[in-house]
Amino acid sequence: MTSTTASVISFGCIFGGSLIGIALRSALSDRTLNSEKKDVLRLALGLITTLSALVLGLLISTAKGSYDNKRTQVKQIATNVIFVDRALKVYGPDASGVRKALQGQVAALIAQIEFSGAGSSTVRPSAQTDLSDFYRMVLQLSPRDEGQRTLKAEVLRSSLEIGRIRASTLARESTSIPVPFLVILVFWLTTLFAGFGLFATRDLLTVVALCVCALTVSTAIFLIFDMDQPLTGFMKLSIEPIRNALAVINDTP
Repeated sequence: MTSTTASVISFGCIFGGSLIGIALRSALSDRTLNSEKKDVLRLALGLITTLSALVLGLLISTAKGSYDNKRTQVKQIATNVIFVDRALKVYGPDASGVRKALQGQVAALIAQIEFSGAGSSTVRPSAQTDLSDFYRMVLQLSPRDEGQRTLKAEVLRSSLEIGRIRASTLARESTSIPVPFLVILVFWLTTLFAGFGLFATRDLLTVVALCVCALTVSTAIFLIFDMDQPLTGFMKLSIEPIRNALAVINDTP
């Protein structure tokens, strides 16, 4: 489920709940909805408000943490790419082909992240960004002295780290938020807004106010889903660090 779909469905349910509450208010008499019953309803709505606020805050915090984690991984990939290129340069002319292969791998990864998000909620690994061929090229290097052996070992270690972070960055579900969890949250919010409508007067200003409030809550749900998909969502994570790393290794002879 995309962030836009989730937020639109949530808005429809939540605002629809408030309209149902307003309709019920018109149908019920003052005798049916007396002061004692109103007090009980206010207590119930207060409980639902507290639960909904806690859950929304937890989801926003979790989604922000996931977004920040992916941003850190992008920076780590860029750092390791530059380190591997520098180590291969120090290794000597024998590693020039491996350096070219590294440039191609990084360029393919950038292209994959940039263009595979269109019409898809996930970024799937492709053969172009599979580091297996690069590993084999590094393994085929024949060190002539202890220094080259050390550099080869460091290149292999850092390359494996790049592969691990890359796999963690790209291997994503469409969303980590379970649909039943969202359904329950929207049900709570719909019930809450139905209660708001039950206490509201039937006029245009009230309807507009409830609509704005429902839009605000659905926007929060949009942010949660969008930050949970940092490489493909509206708030798409910047991969400028990897682009800068590619520019650095391309400019280094």
